[in-house]
Parts: sequence; C-alpha cells; structure tokens
Amino acid sequence: MDVTRKDVIHFIAGGIAGTAGAAATCPLEVVKTRIQSSTAPFGLHIVPKDVPPFRVVPNGIMPHVGISTWTSPASVTEAVRPTVGMWHCICRIKETEGYRGLFKGLGPNLMGIIPAKAIYFFTYAKMKKLLNEVMNPDTPLVHICSSFVGGFTVTTLTSPIWLVKTRLQLDQKREGKLTMQKCVRRVYQQHGLSGFYKGVTASYIGISETVIQFVFYEEIKSRLQFSNHDRMDEDLHTLISIGIAGSLSKAIATCIAYPHEVVRTRLREEGTKYKSLAQTFLLILQEEGKSGLYRGLTTQLVRQLPNSAIIMVTYESVVKVMELVS
Repeated sequence: MDVTRKDVIHFIAGGIAGTAGAAATCPLEVVKTRIQSSTAPFGLHIVPKDVPPFRVVPNGIMPHVGISTWTSPASVTEAVRPTVGMWHCICRIKETEGYRGLFKGLGPNLMGIIPAKAIYFFTYAKMKKLLNEVMNPDTPLVHICSSFVGGFTVTTLTSPIWLVKTRLQLDQKREGKLTMQKCVRRVYQQHGLSGFYKGVTASYIGISETVIQFVFYEEIKSRLQFSNHDRMDEDLHTLISIGIAGSLSKAIATCIAYPHEVVRTRLREEGTKYKSLAQTFLLILQEEGKSGLYRGLTTQLVRQLPNSAIIMVTYESVVKVMELVS
C-alpha cells in the first residue's frame, strides 16, 4: 500500500483533531467513566430490602442523603445503585480530588487519541480511496468497510493505552494518586502483557459505533452541504454542515451501541468480579437491570456532541489548509 502526500495529510489532520477534542472534553470523559464504573463512591451498594438506607454521622444515624459511605442496622438483602447526576459527580470530584481530578487520564488520553485518530483517519481515507476504485464510489457499503478496517486497526494497536487511561480516571485519591508508570507496572505484575488487553472484546464490538457514525456522517454531510456563489459563505456553510453532521452522527451511533462502553469500563476495572464480555453483560443486567447498561449515557452525549463537532471540523479544516499549501 503506497503512502501518498494526501495520506500523510489525513494522518496529521486526524492527530490534531483528536488532540483538540480530547483536551476540550476531558472532564466529562472522567465523569462518564466514573458513572459507568462499579468502583466509584456512587457505585453499587448493598442495602436492606424494604428498609430505608442510613449513613453514620457524628451525632447518630440519619436517613441517607446524597452520595456518601453509609451503613444500615438491618440485614443485607438487596443491591441498588443510586442515580447520580453529572453535575453532582463533577462537584464531588472537585471537592475530594481538586480540579486536577477532572483531568485524570489526560496524559494517556492524548498519548492514545493522537495516534488513534491519526491512524483511524489515515486508514479510513486510504480504504475509502481503494474501495471507491473497485466498488460503486461513496456508497454506504464503502463507508461501512472503510470504518470497520479503521476501527479494527486502531483498537488492536491502542487498547493498552485506553486501559491505563481508564484505571487513572477511576483513581479517586488526591494524595498518593496513581501515576501512569505505577499503573503500567501494576498491570504487568498482576496480569502480564495480556492484562493490557482487558476489555478489548468489548472494544471490537464497539467498532460498530464507529461504523454507524461514519455512515450517518457521510450521508448527513452530503445532504447539508450546498453550493453558494460567495466563497466565504460557502466555506462557512461547509464548516457548519460538518459540525452538525459530526454531532448528529455520533449521537445516533452512541445511543445504538452504548452498552459496550459500560461493559468495557467494568472489564478494565481492577479486581476479578468482571471476567468476560458475556459474563459482565449478564451480571450488570442481573444486578442493575437494563438501565445499568446505559449508565453515564447523558454525560457521554453531552461530551460527545461538542467533541465530535470539534474533531470533524478540525480534521476537515486541517486537511483543506494542508492541501492548499502543499
């Protein structure tokens, strides 16, 4: 596969776009991961059936309110997971871990997102070009195949980085917090190289989200773009079309394929409770019901809409600028 100057442009543009999106929405990424997990303070708690939960306070025992560690005098018979709002989670992280807590995992996130987006857009553009030469050009089938190849390549190459990022985002300590080096060492000591690929099966299933997104993105973008005699107005409308197409396509894809994200986060947690893709999926259903598979969806949508718009507008803009100056 020959690499052309245009391929390099797509590679660089993808890296820049991924960096912009990740840096702008990192706090919401941390919040989403915490809500998805079972290890955060507002995770799954065992409580007595038909008895209101209580928490220990300095002056005795009072009904539990908000999010805190609590106990109950009655026997344990039922498991529940409190519903936690996005803003409540942000405030708690800021209170217990400081503002830096909202940017945990940003280092590996950028380390992963830059090559991930660069590799994805490069592979997607290359496959799209190749398939357009042997198939009906720019059809949904071309976009599906291109997205799948791009997603599979990126997932295989970058999965260890995402595992480290998730572990760092789930770390709730202000002092003596988990560092990237400590995390890598701990995972390797406990599980060897295979430990860095926990949750990769869920990630492969998650390729369907990327495929759905790019099929809808290409379709929405083509419908929204139109010709205009004023070049400046045409460029502005093109950017707006790209932003809308990026946001809408990601929202649709996220809603359809979201459960794999919750399963993947649980598999990447420390501990042995979640062992495999099917076991984790069924365990979440058993303990939390269907709603458990959609924990953090609102936060994900709030994060993904601007993130996708930023990524797609940045990507298309960088490609256009680099093609003009080359």
